[in-house]
Amino acid sequence: MPAPVLVEVEYRTQRRLGTGAWLALLDDIAAGAFQVEDLVAADYRRVRDLCDRYADTDIGFVDAAVLAVTERLGEPKLATLDRRHFGTMRPRHVEALALLPLDEP
Repeated sequence: MPAPVLVEVEYRTQRRLGTGAWLALLDDIAAGAFQVEDLVAADYRRVRDLCDRYADTDIGFVDAAVLAVTERLGEPKLATLDRRHFGTMRPRHVEALALLPLDEP
């Protein structure tokens, strides 16, 4: 999980599920159930490039950071509910990301 995503996860979790769910997620992270990936210098350069390339869309820092980390890790799939943005952006390392959950046939 890219570290910038935590801000959005906290906001949505607090609003929809309450503080207990957010605290449970933090406990899971601390216990190693999820790996939080910090951005490195090269990620910030890639984020900048993505924000420039997709300036005519509303893709922001967090979405660009998620793609940058996904590319750096060589991950071919991404768990997201944001199919519009991640279906638009083109990763460097694969032709297209497999967006999870998969659509039902």
